[in-house]
Amino acid sequence: MALPTGGMAQPAAEPAPTTASPARAPAPPTAAPAAPLGRPRICLVLSGGGARGAAHVGVLKVLEELHVPIDCIAGTSMGAIVGGAYASGTSVAEMEARLQSLTTEALFTDDPPRPERSMRRKADDARLFVGPEIGVDAERGLRLPKGVVSGTALEAVLRRLVHSGGVNRFDRMPIPFRAVATDIESGQMVVFAQGDVPNVMRASMSVPGVVAPVEIGNRELVDGGLVRNLPVDVARAMGADVVIAVNLGTPLMKREDINSVLDVSGQMINILTEQNVRASLAQLTTRDVLISPELGAFSAGDFSGAALAVAIGEAAARLEAPRLAALAVAPEVYAQWAERFDAARNGSPLSHALPIAEVKVTGTERVNPEVLLRAVSTRPGQPFDQRTMDDDLRRLYGWGDFERVGFKVDEAATRPVVTYDVSEKSWGPDYLRFGLGLQSDFSTDSSFTLLASYRRTWLNSYGAEWRNDLQLGRHNLLHSEFFQPLDLDRRWFIAPHIDAGLRPLTLYNGDAKLLRYGLAERLAGIDLGLDASSSLQLRAGPVFGSRRLTLDTGAFPGVPHEVSDRVGALRLQARSDTLDNRQFPGDGHAASATVTGSRRELGADADYTRWEADWMSSASLRSHVLALRLRAGGKFGGNPLPISDQFRLGGFMNLSGYAPDRFYGGGYELATITYADRVLEIPLLRGAYAGMALELGRMRQQPLGGGSGVRKSLAPFVAVDSPLGPVYLGLGLAPDGMRSAYITLGLP
Repeated sequence: MALPTGGMAQPAAEPAPTTASPARAPAPPTAAPAAPLGRPRICLVLSGGGARGAAHVGVLKVLEELHVPIDCIAGTSMGAIVGGAYASGTSVAEMEARLQSLTTEALFTDDPPRPERSMRRKADDARLFVGPEIGVDAERGLRLPKGVVSGTALEAVLRRLVHSGGVNRFDRMPIPFRAVATDIESGQMVVFAQGDVPNVMRASMSVPGVVAPVEIGNRELVDGGLVRNLPVDVARAMGADVVIAVNLGTPLMKREDINSVLDVSGQMINILTEQNVRASLAQLTTRDVLISPELGAFSAGDFSGAALAVAIGEAAARLEAPRLAALAVAPEVYAQWAERFDAARNGSPLSHALPIAEVKVTGTERVNPEVLLRAVSTRPGQPFDQRTMDDDLRRLYGWGDFERVGFKVDEAATRPVVTYDVSEKSWGPDYLRFGLGLQSDFSTDSSFTLLASYRRTWLNSYGAEWRNDLQLGRHNLLHSEFFQPLDLDRRWFIAPHIDAGLRPLTLYNGDAKLLRYGLAERLAGIDLGLDASSSLQLRAGPVFGSRRLTLDTGAFPGVPHEVSDRVGALRLQARSDTLDNRQFPGDGHAASATVTGSRRELGADADYTRWEADWMSSASLRSHVLALRLRAGGKFGGNPLPISDQFRLGGFMNLSGYAPDRFYGGGYELATITYADRVLEIPLLRGAYAGMALELGRMRQQPLGGGSGVRKSLAPFVAVDSPLGPVYLGLGLAPDGMRSAYITLGLP
């Protein structure tokens, strides 16, 4: 049974742990360093526990206050993260600040910061994708990722938390360190004495089913808590005379709380963890100190409560202050012990001394390593810089080709050799995604959208990609594009494409629906483009095909039942996007502009030049978000736009007080100011919002008249960023008495 706080037990026999290296097969544990002169060798053992592990930081605060020197650290899962960070030289104050800034969303999401993604991946945010990306393989069929998230975002956070400075032998860290993981194939405990510190930490915390296993040294590794959540025996192998063990506990759910297969799976993991913890507690002796923070029902997934967990850990350590004080040393001796942190905290010599001798890539199979090397900023001859490396890793992950990106520095070389170590998606390189959208005005206008997207990547050494989208619903669409980079820098590209679509076009007489057309399009073209940066793309190319309007419902004197147009045009496009979130942006901007020149010389039925522009900027202060969006469209010259190529206004966030597509014409302007407040935090989501949009707009050159005055609309709403996409419930209020109500799934 579990011992009470401060309790002791006689040691029990345990098998020796396996020590692993990412570069070689498992080997026996390294010899323990000698005990310090005149005092026992003290080892800190930190258990796993997810967000509950912030309590470890509170324990460290008390140990420093009491002048208790730590000679080695062994940790599992969150214990490996806190222990590895402290062993690498990260101060308690810095660690506490970092932990308090963490969110569950930041740790457990596959997406890198949105501004770091490529423009092609940012464009996916406007689609209505639901659920994970599914791999497609001709031999193995459909394949899913091995976890809800890959853990790359978690590793990026860990890299900012540690001061490893390129050190990959853990005995050379300011405090010798060990991390525990589990081999998912054999079920064996794997103890790491060397490797890439953040990658090892991530392996130790890869919760099965939530975070994908980490492959190191031909092993697939998951959370070490499955086999040794409180690695007392690992500390003994490091030569510990005295163990200070911090056990966070593994609370089991009550019967009434176990209501799903996920609850059952989670409870099974908790039972396994609690059993091995009891075995570890039995190894403690009367010389050791056990600290058990009273975390109660504090959730392992609630990283927003880190400050409370730190305080609980500090209080638990103070209860053991008399026994800890017996391990303390004189202030001058403790100051001499603490000097080992100075070099790490002031920066590794690698960060400012010798220039880099070589930059290499490992782990690629499909991705051309030369393309990867051209994309990074680190170059031979430059000094090693951690910040530059972090920027490179985020940029590479933003491509969408890797489930892990990392780096390592060869310490043994005369001059540093930097190696980018990547893992391509095991379920790639061909992917299938599905999407869902819904919009209703609680009246006669409701629509749904089903989307399927099939994407093939790295079809050649330049990184060609073939994408096919099928959309069914109110707007039926088939889109296919072959994206072919023209150089290894992947800045210039060509993109042949075809589109076939069918959508409704409703014309109003006043506020009454008059005519309903079906607009069928068949288009093909080829673009020459430039990805100027991760936030700017330019395209230009010809478009050919046809558009046909067919009358479905209604009649009006002089209005034809069918109108056909041949298309022959040159289209110019520019897009810029630095928004931090496409659905609920809190920072950044997005802009786009398209100019289409239709010419008879290219096969069109009419000469005209159509343009449209869209700009949005957003800023936030705490939970408050303010966004301004300006949109406009029209024509250059005197030739009118054909009805099949005109603009629409009406619907939610598009003059919300009026019905969808209520206004139709040859030019428009629309300004929207949106305020939203994040009123509720939801685990694994960005939260729930309440807000209001003020819209001012007008439609010009309407084919059936209707005036071109400025129209106003007010749209109060509530919204939530759900697993299925953004969900809005809103109203549209216009001064002329028009009213609308909306519910939408997907972007308005």
